[in-house]
Amino acid sequence: MKAIVNGRIILPGEIVEGRALLFDETIVGIVPREEIGGAEVIDAQGGFVSPGLIDIHIHGYLGEDVSDGSEEGLLRMAEGIAKNGVTAWLPTTMTVSYEELRRAFDAVRKLSRRENNPRGAQMLGVNAEGPFINPSKKGAQAVEHIRPADAAFLIGNSDIIRLFTIAPEMPGALDCIREVTEKTAMRASMGHTAANYEEAKAGIEAGVRHATHLFNAMTPLNHRDPGVVGAALADDRVTTEMIADTFHISADLFGLVAKVKGDNLILITDCTRAGGLADGEYTLGGQPIFVKGIECRLKDGTIAGSVLRLNNAVRNVRAHTNLPLEQIVRMASLNPARAIGVADRKGSLETGKDADIVITDADFQIERTIIGGETVYQK
Repeated sequence: MKAIVNGRIILPGEIVEGRALLFDETIVGIVPREEIGGAEVIDAQGGFVSPGLIDIHIHGYLGEDVSDGSEEGLLRMAEGIAKNGVTAWLPTTMTVSYEELRRAFDAVRKLSRRENNPRGAQMLGVNAEGPFINPSKKGAQAVEHIRPADAAFLIGNSDIIRLFTIAPEMPGALDCIREVTEKTAMRASMGHTAANYEEAKAGIEAGVRHATHLFNAMTPLNHRDPGVVGAALADDRVTTEMIADTFHISADLFGLVAKVKGDNLILITDCTRAGGLADGEYTLGGQPIFVKGIECRLKDGTIAGSVLRLNNAVRNVRAHTNLPLEQIVRMASLNPARAIGVADRKGSLETGKDADIVITDADFQIERTIIGGETVYQK
């Protein structure tokens, strides 16, 4: 048994001080300091004790890319993002060939077993961003690999895909969404889409319950045609991703989106293989990208993912809004856990859940990461 003391414990609706977080492989409870008995003591030194963060949309880190299909690369990513407070994630593929997708899916299948990935963030499945998108809103996706909606492919990989992006206005998309969401637990997300408001609403009625990186690669909010953005904001059935790096979206919108979406807002990184590395030239989905500061772009200037770390997304929202920290942390923990159906065991420090815990300083920089009760990173 272990106990974290001298910390500000972040719960879904409050921050608790003056108590201890007791855990082994799972959360045992929050108890008075004098009730920890002979437990091994971890001193948080006045920092925050947060649920582990969950990144459901991340392509790469430390020079590696999920679409490479490399087991070694995935493990390097998993250990790297654990240092950012991420304890669970959805390795996210790009619009690449079916052969490359199957290779990536197989690698994640193997490494999603904890014994094959003991030191890194747990892989909970795959986020397939494409290839069933609209070429006119491809962003940094490779146009030559875009395909018509393919329910059979998705259903055939439903054991590992948790989330998939699709443009609902494309031929066959609505039928695909209906079939996949009726037959599997996969969550359909509208993204890389030129749908108008009515087409986006039709997608939602067919089964779309998520929006891929809100505002980016979708039709904007307009007062006569609210577009995909308007449909996603207006419908409480739809969870929305937000890349809070202050580049993809103006920081002045963070608070407004949070006010509209509440606990249906999810912070993601959309990080590329350039994450954690110096400025320079890298690749994404086989295409060259150029990184300078917080900006990642294709040669023609198109935005191409990010180098954001998820704990820094929390810090950015905190710096640019007056939202309580516990609400912001939910956006990066409990809200994504709910969206992909793992909130019964992930996403908060509630009794009985997996002991996925991060200890941070006052500025939400990571001091220690604990996964399944074991420390995998300590500053």
